[in-house]
Amino acid sequence: MAIRFGVNPIVWSNDDLRTLGGETPLETCLSEARQAGYDGIELGHKFPRQAAELKPILDAHGLALVSGWYSGNLLERTAADEIEAMRPHFELLQALGCQVLIFAETTSAVHGDVAMPLSRRPRFDDRIWPVMGERMTQVGDWLQRQGMRLAYHHHMGTVVQTEDEVDRLMTMTGESVGLLLDTGHLAYAGGDPLAVARRWASRIAHVHLKDVRRRVLGEMNASDAPFLRAVPGGVFTVPGDGDIDYPPIFEALAGADYGGWLVVEAEQDPERAHPFTYARKGYQNSVAYARGAGLLS
Repeated sequence: MAIRFGVNPIVWSNDDLRTLGGETPLETCLSEARQAGYDGIELGHKFPRQAAELKPILDAHGLALVSGWYSGNLLERTAADEIEAMRPHFELLQALGCQVLIFAETTSAVHGDVAMPLSRRPRFDDRIWPVMGERMTQVGDWLQRQGMRLAYHHHMGTVVQTEDEVDRLMTMTGESVGLLLDTGHLAYAGGDPLAVARRWASRIAHVHLKDVRRRVLGEMNASDAPFLRAVPGGVFTVPGDGDIDYPPIFEALAGADYGGWLVVEAEQDPERAHPFTYARKGYQNSVAYARGAGLLS
């Protein structure tokens, strides 16, 4: 399958801190996403959640639905219960032809709390990892039987944040659990996106592309800032506008014959970072990296 380029609406309108871009209409997001060059877009909080309503809106803009975030609670419920809770989200993605479902375990997560330092995030202990791995695999197996891949999203402020935690999750789960490689979140957590891309190449099911500004990151880490202070503070930006070395990462994806979506997802304060300008820059830079790595002819 040939790669395709998508964008997340968080570039225009933040899901976790809804005062950022809260006044921006969905129409603006969709029209500018297409104008910037993208083939598809992920779900955001302003999107209708009924396929019959959402599909014609996306079709009118020439955009496919890429996928959408699902907040899991496998620490608190069985895989069967999680599947039932997830079913409306899954059915929406299925109806619109999505190939992956983005899953993040969010029990006790702090990324959505504007006052909670990231050091207060939850962590698994050694007794919980095998349980989590088994339940996650059961969810992944179910999705695979429905023709969809689970793409696990490691994320700041959650139980799977660091490079070591990504490694452990992949080790503790079966092949049906794919990895969403998020370059920005790995870099924020002190990890190496290139090393993870190489180590888990066969498990990468989805890719989020965002860059980090190391200077801002250092300031936020020094003050143990909440995630939602770091975002408007400018810790993230689009690929090629920050300090991550992207060409080797794209080369690793090419070497693994990656054929899914490449999604620019770089949340910023739209008052400081004009959404269309950055969306276009992210698209142009990502296409150039992909072409340079041989992912595009």
